[in-house]
Amino acid sequence: MTERTNDLAAFWLPFTPNRQFRSNPRLLSGAAGMYYQTPEGRRILDATAGLWCVNAGHCRPSIVAALQRQAAQLDYAPPFQFAHPPAFALATRLAALAPGDLDHVFFCNSGSEAVDSALKIAIAWHQQRGEAGRTRLIGRERAYHGVGFGGVSVGGMVNNRRSFGPLLTGVDHLPHTYSRGRQAFTKGEPKWGAHLAEDLERIVALHDASTIAAVIVEPMAGSTGVLPPPAGYLQRLREICTSHGILLIFDEVITGFGRLGAAFAAERFSVTPDMICFAKGVSNAAAPLGGVIVRQPIYDAFMKGPEHMIELMHGYTYSAHPLGVAAAHAALDLYQEENLFARAAALEPVWADAIHTLRDAPLVEDIRTIGLAAGVDLAPLPDAPGKRGFDAMRAAFHDQDMMVRVSGDTIALSPPLILSEEEIDEITRRMRAMLNRLAESFCEGER
Repeated sequence: MTERTNDLAAFWLPFTPNRQFRSNPRLLSGAAGMYYQTPEGRRILDATAGLWCVNAGHCRPSIVAALQRQAAQLDYAPPFQFAHPPAFALATRLAALAPGDLDHVFFCNSGSEAVDSALKIAIAWHQQRGEAGRTRLIGRERAYHGVGFGGVSVGGMVNNRRSFGPLLTGVDHLPHTYSRGRQAFTKGEPKWGAHLAEDLERIVALHDASTIAAVIVEPMAGSTGVLPPPAGYLQRLREICTSHGILLIFDEVITGFGRLGAAFAAERFSVTPDMICFAKGVSNAAAPLGGVIVRQPIYDAFMKGPEHMIELMHGYTYSAHPLGVAAAHAALDLYQEENLFARAAALEPVWADAIHTLRDAPLVEDIRTIGLAAGVDLAPLPDAPGKRGFDAMRAAFHDQDMMVRVSGDTIALSPPLILSEEEIDEITRRMRAMLNRLAESFCEGER
């Protein structure tokens, strides 16, 4: 084995321009509460909860202690034909948080796995009921459902799809719900756009309901730049799916666990889907964990036949991993003890008012807020789509000591739910300083 220096070349970073990163890396070495720390000691204000996932803030002592205890007691338990008691307790807690009869939890490790699991369960459920022809899956334009072949196929972000061939067959897409001309600078659910759900009727007429297994949507599209659902849109999707016997899946990997001021967006919007995909905030990102919560009739349809036979031929080596489960129990305790979901709901108008003050900042073309999330669209650089957003992310980190997420030329903000009103003002102040500097740099370059 050859010895080599740490030149940052061996690690192939995901969703990152690796060559640029090595020339000016953004390295993190510690974290606590609302802040990261860099190796040189700078404190970085986390305006994105890591990757939409550290909802209770970083390195919370109770979660750290739970992980330490679990690692010392039971490091791993195989989930095929065996199990450990805390996994059952966690499933019970999650089912209690979910609306209606969403009473059973299938565990995995990430949002991508949760989506692929839900799609497989949907197709298998129809087969169990004697409708094996229902295999078609309906996603939505500008949607992100992870990086598995199933999730990429139903997803609608072009850059995530173009390099990977034909993907799954039998997939169609609803139109996205965003119109800048009709929804610009919206707080909460835009009033325009509920009628776009009717396009599902067109798709049903085109393919016939007897071929369609499921519709999957994010209640709020997050990774594409924070697109809140139009008022009434999700309700209409539910009605159409019900009338045609199609399963409705909510991808709540981002919206679950308080981001929109409730345990799940399904609760906020009073819409009960047939399945909920979750991950990220369930364990406060302290250990990987994800899963699918399914309605009672879906589960019951599989619980037939000889009792020694496996009902669903699907699963992962690390499903319900003891460390992920321990982190999730501790995270749920924190959410409850500190009333963080209600806190997010109470802070939503304060957050919205503050972020919308950036309306007059340089380069800003639109702002959307809902819950403790915001999307800020920047004017793109001529002939360089995505470069403005990339420059904004780098400038925020290197010049303003702040972490933001970008999707193309959109900045996405999603701070931990523990943030204070002072930190809301600080995020807004640093955003404005960063935008002013970007605009000045562009003007200087033009001269």
